[in-house]
Amino acid sequence: MAKPKRRYVCAACGSVSFRWQGQCADCGEWNTLSEETPATTFSTKHDLSSGGRPLAFEALDAKGQMPVRRSTGLPEFDRALGGGLVPGSAILMGGDPGIGKSTLLLQAAAKIAQSGGNVVYVSGEEATGQVRLRAERLGLAGAPVLLASATSVRDILTTLGGMDAPALVVIDSIQTMHSDMIEGAPGTVSQVRASAFELIRFAKEAGSALVLVGHVTKDGSIAGPRVLEHMVDVVMAFEGERSHQYRILRSIKNRFGPVDEIGVFAMAGAGLEEVGNPSALFLSGHEDAVPGSAVFPAMEGTRPVLVEIQALIVRLQSGATPRRAVVGWDSGRLAMLLAVLEARCGLNFSSAEVYLNVAGGYRLSDPAADLAVAAALVSALSDKPLPNGHVWFGEVSLAGEVRPVAHSGLRQREAAKLGFKAAVMASDNGQSVPDMRQHAVSHLRQIVDRVVGEE
Repeated sequence: MAKPKRRYVCAACGSVSFRWQGQCADCGEWNTLSEETPATTFSTKHDLSSGGRPLAFEALDAKGQMPVRRSTGLPEFDRALGGGLVPGSAILMGGDPGIGKSTLLLQAAAKIAQSGGNVVYVSGEEATGQVRLRAERLGLAGAPVLLASATSVRDILTTLGGMDAPALVVIDSIQTMHSDMIEGAPGTVSQVRASAFELIRFAKEAGSALVLVGHVTKDGSIAGPRVLEHMVDVVMAFEGERSHQYRILRSIKNRFGPVDEIGVFAMAGAGLEEVGNPSALFLSGHEDAVPGSAVFPAMEGTRPVLVEIQALIVRLQSGATPRRAVVGWDSGRLAMLLAVLEARCGLNFSSAEVYLNVAGGYRLSDPAADLAVAAALVSALSDKPLPNGHVWFGEVSLAGEVRPVAHSGLRQREAAKLGFKAAVMASDNGQSVPDMRQHAVSHLRQIVDRVVGEE
């Protein structure tokens, strides 16, 4: 029998080290390494080709029954899920502290319970009295939700096994759960993995939808082992700034629907309220054209969202190093776009500070925003406003060419719905939309000539 070898696992990133140290070598976190003794291994090799149970194979075209989704009672939540909760699915929801995860799930649990579903809400962080106070503040005290405060996975599964299978089980949070089959404190890598495995297995066997609330690290990723995200069916991120009113529920992984779908909520006194038209939130609403402002129709899954991109150029008189500050967009992509404007269009940004902001606290990852950002930068540099009532979208190459992007029709229709009259896009990306004029461009020089050349 081989002697078990000690190893230490980081609770923040899951990396393994064979000696203890104060700082994790991979993620740089301090005091996150905890000892984890692996199972005893035997030197004798075993033959696994016999003694097991034969598998029953099925044909790929075998007819099966599609799962019937259950609505959460919140259309924005259903949109992010891909249409509602799937029975037997496991959902992992992460978000910053105080962003509203517990509030959202309590509202959804109350809606399902009021519609006749059996709902279990287990809180490992708060006492039942605290959850009841939140329910009273939200006006949900009368909802027939089964509420408990527990951290033992054995107690939770014993209780759930002795009752009818609930439609929804909420565990808040998975980092507080503890399994007596594994040594270690709650929140360690082995405890989170083992607790999640047992809860997910129950959900699959009983046909109950399971929602696990997950803590996040300081960089926004879900804390604990990365395997937790592989074990669940859906991974959702609840984003937003506590100083802002609006929250975005984003689907990162979804085995039962499209990814990158979003649901938009507004934090109010009575809880989270749904926002049916999120485009109106991220536009400033000013009627007069302002230099350095461009409107971009972004795509979030199947939903177009209009956002305002703001740019500010400040000329420096001294030889100080100019600053580049970006909020809501990739700073590396801004540096690339500035280099293209200098090399291909002859503009000079080397002696100016560049500030770029996506209004409303929105975060952009769509490469189609290149053209809108470039137009905002050119407008700010020349101190001339862009034409009013225009939207801008297109991907910019290193040669300065404007390339077509997907979903041109959806972007234009959303813009037309909000009163915009024209779209500036790639020359071969044209798609006629009623009440929208198309201005085709093939190179950034045309944008510079259009903005700078206008008097």
